[in-house]
Amino acid sequence: MEVFTLTAQPRAATGRPACRRMRRQGLVPAVLYGRHQEALALQVNALELERHMLNEAFYSHILSLQVNNEVRKVVLKDLQRHPYEPRILHLDLQSVAEDEQLTMRVPLHFTNADTCEGVKLGGGVLTYVMTELEVVCLPKHLPEYIEVDVGALELNHTLHLGDLKLPPEVQVHALLHGGDAGQPVVSVQASKMEVEVKEEEEEAPIDEEQDEAEAADGDTGQKRDK
Repeated sequence: MEVFTLTAQPRAATGRPACRRMRRQGLVPAVLYGRHQEALALQVNALELERHMLNEAFYSHILSLQVNNEVRKVVLKDLQRHPYEPRILHLDLQSVAEDEQLTMRVPLHFTNADTCEGVKLGGGVLTYVMTELEVVCLPKHLPEYIEVDVGALELNHTLHLGDLKLPPEVQVHALLHGGDAGQPVVSVQASKMEVEVKEEEEEAPIDEEQDEAEAADGDTGQKRDK
């Protein structure tokens, strides 16, 4: 498993003006939260953070946060992006303990999409309803991603939340709190073009019947005129 180390320094200045100054200096304001400790205001190097964020695994891994000479285990809980510029404005980190469960969002990786039965044989299109999943587990069991095999998924069929195969140590947060196991994750639906063609084919016999009826009425009218 890949190891991510993020270097940070404590910061005394808080508030919007101070955060703006930090960003102009190539720093990103951050806050470290913990169940048994007060929130700690930090600053991290923007370039180092952006380099880590190029790797999808960074978002769902246990990170090593180095503050001065101390290394802490943390996870990335939230980040704020600039509305139109490619830069990070703020991030929230959460301390983790080896014996305490944590709740994290991990990405869904859909496998065998190129050989999906509903696509190859049925001419359908895969529709992804979920792209990530919130899970609950101990830090040592946190998965980098959840694999979802769609190879056997047929046309007009759906994989639901309850169909996902997770490691035994990992649970779905929603299901632990009364969520619906029937919530769709991914499905194979007929393409829009095929639906339109089918609708046209169903309408065609009606038009032919109308034409025949109109032709019959015309013949009858001509005979009456004679």
